[in-house]
Amino acid sequence: MSDVVDFRGGDFRGPVIGKAEYKQQAPAPTALDALPPAAAGFTGRDEELGRLRAALDPSAVGAEQAVVVTAVSGLGGIGKTALAVQAAYAAREAGWFPGGVLFVDLHGYDDVPVTADQALQSLLRALGVDPEHIPATADERAGLYRSVLAEREAVLIVADNASSPEQVRPLLPGGVRHRVLVTSRDRLAQLGARLVPLDQLTPGAAYELLDRALRIADPEDNRVVEEAEAAARLAGLCGYLPLALQIAVALLAEDPGKSVAELADELGTSYDRLAALDDGNRSVRAAFDLSYRRLPPDQARLLTMLALAPGPEVSEEVAAVLAGTAGPLPAGLKALARAHLLERGNIRGCWRMHDLVRAFGAAAGPAGNVEARLRLLAHYYRWADAADDRLHWLPGRPEPERFATRVEAMAWLDREREGLVAAVQWAREEPYADTAMRLALCLSRYLRWRRHLDAEIAVSAVAQDAAHRRGDRTGEAMAWNNLGLALRQAGRTGEAIDAHSRVLDLHQAAEDRHREAMAWNNLGLALQQGGRTGEAIDAHSRARDLYQAVGDRHREAMAWNNLGLALQHAGRTGEAIDAHSRARDLYQAVGDRHREGTAWNNLGLALRQVDRTEEAIGVYEKCLGIFREYDDPYREGQALENMGLAQQDSHCHTEARTAYLQAADAYTRANAPADAARARAAALTAHEKPTGKPTPASPPARTTDSAPPAPHPPDAPGTAAR
Repeated sequence: MSDVVDFRGGDFRGPVIGKAEYKQQAPAPTALDALPPAAAGFTGRDEELGRLRAALDPSAVGAEQAVVVTAVSGLGGIGKTALAVQAAYAAREAGWFPGGVLFVDLHGYDDVPVTADQALQSLLRALGVDPEHIPATADERAGLYRSVLAEREAVLIVADNASSPEQVRPLLPGGVRHRVLVTSRDRLAQLGARLVPLDQLTPGAAYELLDRALRIADPEDNRVVEEAEAAARLAGLCGYLPLALQIAVALLAEDPGKSVAELADELGTSYDRLAALDDGNRSVRAAFDLSYRRLPPDQARLLTMLALAPGPEVSEEVAAVLAGTAGPLPAGLKALARAHLLERGNIRGCWRMHDLVRAFGAAAGPAGNVEARLRLLAHYYRWADAADDRLHWLPGRPEPERFATRVEAMAWLDREREGLVAAVQWAREEPYADTAMRLALCLSRYLRWRRHLDAEIAVSAVAQDAAHRRGDRTGEAMAWNNLGLALRQAGRTGEAIDAHSRVLDLHQAAEDRHREAMAWNNLGLALQQGGRTGEAIDAHSRARDLYQAVGDRHREAMAWNNLGLALQHAGRTGEAIDAHSRARDLYQAVGDRHREGTAWNNLGLALRQVDRTEEAIGVYEKCLGIFREYDDPYREGQALENMGLAQQDSHCHTEARTAYLQAADAYTRANAPADAARARAAALTAHEKPTGKPTPASPPARTTDSAPPAPHPPDAPGTAAR
């Protein structure tokens, strides 16, 4: 428009006034620096931040084939937005996006999410397009959006809180100059994006977040540093989840007189921890509920069932049992994993759930869900019983269910161990007490074999208490027996003697001679370990006589084997050799090859005491082969250690050193670090002559034979045998 009004050629008959109207179209405002403030106390994400920077850096190698979209995914409250904003600030400060940084919250998990059409309208306005010029249809808006971006220098678009690929696809620019950074609670693999999954913070990073964020509120606030142990406990109770940690900081900041320990105690003892993690503005439960409400009914139910799993990881087999389905649930499990409500465990075919998600799921499901727990306990008991049967199966006995070999039985027990041990704790609640107590009895042999002694002590103590409450004297005696065996292996000899004395009293009161023999045998082992050799010889002799009286040749062999050890302690070596030889022969007769190996090992000890070293070495080779055959690394270590002693006696120092080092390796595999350290120390002095026979520089490794409870308690669910 001209700024001159031309009156030439006009016919004017009087005064003339010229009037003009001038309009100017100003450019629409832009919002190209629209990032929200960075999170207070941000820490612990160096690795993920590095990955995002590498994806956004236009100068990175291969930038011409750069991935346009990067998707940060993770559980609600895990800190996705904070990480994306931090990365965007870093990219802006590096000058990578001179065209600007756009930010749009898609509210993907709200009741009414932002549509892609609405997001395009917002982004076009931010890019300076006049609202009057924004097309009406979604396709036209997307075309204009790409056209506007094509005329600009590099722009970063941060699309926060997306719930589906459909929300994001129309926001993708053409070409590779621009970048899109997406956050979502779901894995958006369909976008062809670089995926950056986000996990909980490490304990150290969680502690640092607590301290940093609290000092932002008050630079002089030293509570976290002054109560480091309580702060570490608080971080654990928050599940190392950034949202929960920030809420904890807010609760501390609004109450300067509250100690960190006080808040940790409140969370630790709260019936509903999620309710306590609420500062009036933010809530962990509300964050999880947004994800939960989007789940289809079958997935929502599956989440609540999985929350009942007793262990930190749940196998697909156990998931199906909890859900009450006949087959596996891979599709449902993967769907929950895509929503970051579940993640793959450390073992293939197993899954794990964040502690706070577990608490949410348990509260969201039916109260207690007794039926699902009973279903799982019955499943655990059935297969733990079958696995235990396989571990001590002998030729001529009925074949156990499911497990064709010891390897299969051990693999199942190894995979389910933490869940099995945790399920036993349910014995404290009446509906589960009976089956959980029986499950504990089935696990005893396996836990001692793998030397999970703390777990065995815990489950046996729970079983003993449950049996006592129910007036089950046989079950109580069996639990005391298993507890005593574990206590002895853990070196708690006095407690072991007390436990086995209780077992003896219970069986004598019941006039059960068979189980009384077992009690004498195991009491004798504890007495041996306590240095009460004479009493041990008497106890093993009583056990032998009782087993002979009831015709139990298998357990008679155990009594002979252990009697031989006590006789060795007493210096009665000739009698010990005879006892171990009898034990070996009886084991061979009944087909118990594994325990035959223990008899060979102990026979080698006795032979070495009387300088029959070459015979002892041959004996150790026999038992070593047996223990390797049975994948028993602890007893393999004992045989190798004894072999080293014998080789040292024979001045075969190189062979002795090799045996000691192999023993250390076997002990390490058997979760016996103290024994491994002893064997390594022996290897360092293998060139020296042993001193002070019959007690050598390293003590001989004796293989004791503890008698398990037999027969098992009657009338257990699912079988007539237990």
